[in-house]
Amino acid sequence: MTDLSHRFCVAPMMDWTDRHCRYFHRLLSRNARLYTEMVTAEAVLHGDRARLLGFGAEEHPVALQLGGSDPAKLADAAAVGEAMGYDEINLNVGCPSPRVQEGCFGAALMAEPARVASCVAAMTARVKTPVTVKCRIGIDDQDSETDFTRFIETVSDAGCRLFIVHARKAWLDGLSPKENREIPPLDYARVYRLKAARPDLTIVINGGIETLDEAARHLDHVDGVMVGRAAYQTPYLLAAVDSALFGSDTPAPQRSDVLARLVPYVRRHVDTGGRLNSVTRHILGLYHGQPRARLFRRYLSENGVGEGPGIDVLLDAMAIAEGQPRGVDDANPSVGCAAE
Repeated sequence: MTDLSHRFCVAPMMDWTDRHCRYFHRLLSRNARLYTEMVTAEAVLHGDRARLLGFGAEEHPVALQLGGSDPAKLADAAAVGEAMGYDEINLNVGCPSPRVQEGCFGAALMAEPARVASCVAAMTARVKTPVTVKCRIGIDDQDSETDFTRFIETVSDAGCRLFIVHARKAWLDGLSPKENREIPPLDYARVYRLKAARPDLTIVINGGIETLDEAARHLDHVDGVMVGRAAYQTPYLLAAVDSALFGSDTPAPQRSDVLARLVPYVRRHVDTGGRLNSVTRHILGLYHGQPRARLFRRYLSENGVGEGPGIDVLLDAMAIAEGQPRGVDDANPSVGCAAE
């Protein structure tokens, strides 16, 4: 039977894919695999685990992405993740940020396949949860297909059976993280060739994928797709994932239904001292392309920040988006009665 576990994944994104974002995304798709932001092994071992790693049972299937280069510390961190119930432990070997490079992990590790292999071996020896790797197709001048093949072979021999491959090389010197997402050309064919050469491995492709039609075309060649910014900035595309890519016959949820299901979660968050914007910042793109999308975004952005706003701000924004204002002035949506 074909393994569909990684057929569609939402990429780990720093400052974006926190637990609130993942809860929201899960309301849109039952089958998409979700990933945490990257958390360093040091932070897992010495930081506030409840804040850094806490998640709800509703988020499954959900993977913990770790950053680091010390096999023993990564093994310990993986054990913590397993004990907390994560479905996968993913090692970041793809992030090109200068801060990550200074810690000698992320994409810089592609220059050291033996070290990555040692990390993977230590983690797989410690946990039963699957250990996976997210990488690039190369870095700097070490970007030939031979280099890439050697990296995959070395790390797979250490026990990694699933690779998520961002189909761009990374320039570690001279390009910003944003530029590294845009300037190096995409080479999907190299990832396709990897899958053809290694059918025993599960290969997930990442980079530049913006629609489910594009995702479906990639799935003719690889086992899964990972979508990042498009899933975050236009999240309603997730609503069609289950039917389009997993064969579900359950109708896609309406935007208003998704928000109605989000309200109790937001209410609990606010009632226990959380800020409204911690959740609502992730939903600003829900109505992208709809007639009242700008009003929805503007109302939440102008009224939902700080320590004071409560659930009524979200309810007002929902009403605006659906064309049923709750006492809000359409001409000046930042002013209005928050209460009914």
